[in-house]
Amino acid sequence: MCGIVGYIGKRDVAPLLLEGLQRLEYRGYDSAGIALHAGGKTGGLKSAKAKGRVRELESRLPKRFNGTTGIAHTRWATHGAPNDVNAHPHLDADEKVAVVHNGIIDNAADLRTRLTAEGFVFVSDTDTEVLAHLIARSEAGTLEEKVREAVKHIEGTYGIAVLHADFPDRIVVARNGSPVVLGIGEKEMFVSSDVAALVSHTRQVVTLDDGEMATLRADDYRTYTTEGSSTSAQPTTVEWEAESYDMGGHDTYMHKEIHEQADAVDRALRGRIDDRFSTVHLGGLNLDARDARAVRRVKILGCGTSYHAGQIGAQMIEELARIPADAEPASEFRYRNPVVDPDTLYIAVSQSGETYDVLAAVQELKRKGARVLGLVNVVGSAIARETDGGIYVHAGPEVCVVSTKCFTNMVVSFGLLALHLGRTRDLSVADGKRIIEGLRKLPGQIEEILANEAQIEELAKEYAEAKSMMFIGRVRGYPVAREASLKLKEVSYIHAEAYPASELKHGPLALIEPAMPTVAIVPDDELLEKNRAALEEIKARSGRILAVAHQVQEKADHTIVVPKNEDELDAILMGIPLQLFAYYTAKAMGRDIDKPRNLAKSVTVE
Repeated sequence: MCGIVGYIGKRDVAPLLLEGLQRLEYRGYDSAGIALHAGGKTGGLKSAKAKGRVRELESRLPKRFNGTTGIAHTRWATHGAPNDVNAHPHLDADEKVAVVHNGIIDNAADLRTRLTAEGFVFVSDTDTEVLAHLIARSEAGTLEEKVREAVKHIEGTYGIAVLHADFPDRIVVARNGSPVVLGIGEKEMFVSSDVAALVSHTRQVVTLDDGEMATLRADDYRTYTTEGSSTSAQPTTVEWEAESYDMGGHDTYMHKEIHEQADAVDRALRGRIDDRFSTVHLGGLNLDARDARAVRRVKILGCGTSYHAGQIGAQMIEELARIPADAEPASEFRYRNPVVDPDTLYIAVSQSGETYDVLAAVQELKRKGARVLGLVNVVGSAIARETDGGIYVHAGPEVCVVSTKCFTNMVVSFGLLALHLGRTRDLSVADGKRIIEGLRKLPGQIEEILANEAQIEELAKEYAEAKSMMFIGRVRGYPVAREASLKLKEVSYIHAEAYPASELKHGPLALIEPAMPTVAIVPDDELLEKNRAALEEIKARSGRILAVAHQVQEKADHTIVVPKNEDELDAILMGIPLQLFAYYTAKAMGRDIDKPRNLAKSVTVE
């Protein structure tokens, strides 16, 4: 994986592909490459590849690197180290076929052995190269048939785009578990793994389903299954414009997206609040009052940041709706042969809506007859299409690899769902009104937190020298601690661990010393004194403490004070200053904040 872009039309293709790669670079940035139809009398394919960022590729392009049809890729390594040879596109020995690929071919080793025995020579360590050779060896008549024949041998996931020297009038693409989006232009066609590469040229897109292929020509496209049957995929209009993907005057996308959170939360609330009945309308939920009352348990599945949002969401659902709820990593769920209960409501959480571990869990649940809702940010994504209903979180495009505004909007969306479920059950009108008033306060309170940015920046500089940090919180505060710990790890590379504050005395206190700072989540709720007792334990062992609290904490060395909301909603606000803390710690250390090492934005491999 991770970013595919392609074009066929009349324009010079190399600049278009480079522009697309730059927009997709947040998805993968180990290496990059381009292949194009050279055209002219000699024809054939030309390619250029380079380890490193897209700018390295751009500097290596030959002076005469022209054509009007091409494909390109920016890579996040799965098979083989990041280098020029392992970069995509991959070509066959005769350079007749070029392939870019997202996903993982599970049986690549077996295919490589078989093809090597037939005389094919491999030059890379990647799984993708087998596809180039499989397509090249096919004796089928058309490129479409060659690709269909090749993918029948593949076990695993793929989103691919293919060029062939003998078919200069087309690009053939296919999807199984990894996103492929077509962009419909005026006598030109685009393809990408993400609409971010398309929106500056067209907002009319077609999203392929698993098992679906497409042929792109300059003036049309057609879609069909890997078995050859025609399909009728129709274009939809992308909600966001190209400007939504720009940095907007900020130094990094992470900083921009942290500062977009007040507006993002306002979007998540807009049109959904019902003051008359002290509840909310969630039109896409497809869960009427009778169905809601029949739910006996809620299970939330997500990965990374989405999992942490699900932990907060589970607590909100238990508190407001009084339904037993818990969250679990989707990456573990389907491998433990879970008991699927017909009275359980399952909720799949994903920023991209394409996270493979979450999507695979959804497919397993649907196979077993479960009711599954999606909570995603991307309209028309795979999880949105495969679930029975759900909630779009409306955070807007999130480009930085580490999630900030989408996490916040996910938790807000869980608050809306908890209120909805609560009001169909036993939550009073007064409590419904109280939660609605709290939700409405959130955008202004977020602005208040962000206005304190300078203090947080100075604190981050002071703590940036730490080699390791502890994050603690109780009940509502524990998932906040986990997410804040993850943010610090992702962007600064400082080792960080999160524990329930109540667990300190059961082992982690052994780590406390002056060189090991602790970040403590201390909301002003019924557990305030319990949290203060944990601070006492740390100070007794000479530990430094940074508290995030609603009032200055006497035992803390520093306190970031955040505004108070309702107890059930405080977790939404308490994580935001720690996003800034992670950002400024990484900045003080000179990290590449938008492109942290070894990570990619959308994890569409297992």
